[in-house]
Amino acid sequence: MNWILLRGLTRERSHWGDLDRRLALGFPQHRFHCIDLPGTGTRFRDASPASISGIRERVQQYAAHIPGPVGLLGLSMGGMVALDWAQAEPERVAALLLINTSSGFSPPWHRMRPAAFSRALAVALKPDMEGRERRILQLTSNRPVPPALEARWLLIQRQRPVTRRTALAQWKAAAAYRPHPGAPPARALLLASTGDRIVHWHCSRTLARRWHWPLRVHPDAGHDLPMDATDWVLAQFEAVA
Repeated sequence: MNWILLRGLTRERSHWGDLDRRLALGFPQHRFHCIDLPGTGTRFRDASPASISGIRERVQQYAAHIPGPVGLLGLSMGGMVALDWAQAEPERVAALLLINTSSGFSPPWHRMRPAAFSRALAVALKPDMEGRERRILQLTSNRPVPPALEARWLLIQRQRPVTRRTALAQWKAAAAYRPHPGAPPARALLLASTGDRIVHWHCSRTLARRWHWPLRVHPDAGHDLPMDATDWVLAQFEAVA
């Protein structure tokens, strides 16, 4: 099966690190494709819609060349896009792996922890690119950040800059997102981190309980679970693949 990987707010395919390569090595019977959201990565010149459904429609266009059925692996806002896609096109989406994502089924203080809001605002207002990327890493990861990783993220932003207009549109889209209340889409596995300092892991639990999906929780990784606990994520992927 073809799997499509979707990153979160203002992030792009390069922020996966070597996850797609390691997935391909570990699961050679599948193919893995990193697709950028509009306004990021290879699509950084595209305007971002201000709704998850609008972003999802663009991503569907970007991925139209990939044969179905497909599996979707989404992190954070990428998980919202994946879930919306599964509900909009159930005949194409066969499986979901949603990581540290949230939805309008959860209260706002779970979707963004109160302590994270002021830190995220400080990141958004910080004028220098280097300072912003450093703070994003500090907010999303619970591990020591190697200088090489910090330099790589800064280079990504310099090469394919995400505009403030894109960031604002994505913020609006994520804040307003609420899945359709109907039948559960596809088969799914949810992964969450109790150490996530942005999104409370109860958001994943809420989705899991609503549609009787399995949920697996990492004890100390941060919001960027694939970066903090790559081996653990790869081990969980086998259950849904």
